[in-house]
Amino acid sequence: MMRAGQYCLGMHDPFDHCRDLVRAADKDRFLAALYAPANRRGALFALYAFNAELARVREVTREPPAGEIRLQWWHDALERPGSGEARASPVASALLDTVIRFRLPVASLIGVIEARAFDLYNDPMPTLAALEAYADATAATVIGLAAKILDGAWTDAASAVRAAGRAHAIAGLARAFPQHAARGQLYVPLELLERHGGKPEDVFAGRATPEISSALAELRGIARAHLDAYRGALPAIAPTVAPAFLPVALTGLTLDRLDRAANPFQMADVPQWRRQWALWRAARRM
Repeated sequence: MMRAGQYCLGMHDPFDHCRDLVRAADKDRFLAALYAPANRRGALFALYAFNAELARVREVTREPPAGEIRLQWWHDALERPGSGEARASPVASALLDTVIRFRLPVASLIGVIEARAFDLYNDPMPTLAALEAYADATAATVIGLAAKILDGAWTDAASAVRAAGRAHAIAGLARAFPQHAARGQLYVPLELLERHGGKPEDVFAGRATPEISSALAELRGIARAHLDAYRGALPAIAPTVAPAFLPVALTGLTLDRLDRAANPFQMADVPQWRRQWALWRAARRM
C-alpha cells in the first residue's frame, strides 16, 4: 500500500514531480530555489516537497491517528530507504537520493517529522520556548539542510539559521492564525495569550477581542526580534548558501501587513508580485 504521494515509477521523474509540487504548495521556496545553481535545484525541490508534504498532513487526514500513520510512513522511509514502498513515492525517492548525494543527516529530517506531530492535535502551544523549539525543528532545520545542499563545505552559522527559522516560522504562524483558529488550533503560546488576558475560547469562536489583538502584537514583536537577529548575522552567510535564506526576506512584509490588519481573523496576504519583487531584491543584495 502506497502513501505520501502515490506514484508509479517510470511515469514521471521524481525531481520534476517535486518541482511541480513545490511550485503549487510553496511558491516562495519554489522561487527562492530558482536562484540556486541549476545542479542544486532538484535537491532543493526534493527537500521542500518533503517539507510541504509534512506541512499538509493535517489537511489531508481526517483524524490524528491517520496523520500519525502518515508521519510514521515518512519515518520508516528514511530509516529503511531500500524498501520498495519508499521508492514508490516520488517525493521520498527524490529525497532519499538527495540524502545520499549531499550526505544530509537523517536525524534532522526525522526531527522535522516528529515536530510535525504537534500539528495533528488541538493541544495549544503551551509556551514561547515550546514555540521556538517547534520553529527550530521545522523552519530552521529546513534552512540548514538547504544550505548544506548548496554548499556542503560551508560552516553552519547556527545562530543565523536559528534566527532565520524562528522569524520565518513565527511570522508564518501569525499569518495563518485565522485558519488555525477556525479548525481549533492555537499556535499563539498559551502563556502569552493569558498574560494579555486572552481566552482560547474567544480565539476559537472568532471573537476579535482587544486581549487577543494585544497578544498577537506581542507575537509579531517576537518574530521581529528574531528577524533583527537574523539581519545582524547576515555577514556570516556565504553567497553560496544565500538561496536557502531567501524566503526569510518576506518575513518583514508579512509582519507589516499583519500590523495593518483591522481584524485578526481575516487573512492578510502580501500580493504575489510584491513577494517576487522582494525575493529578487534580496537575491541581489545577498
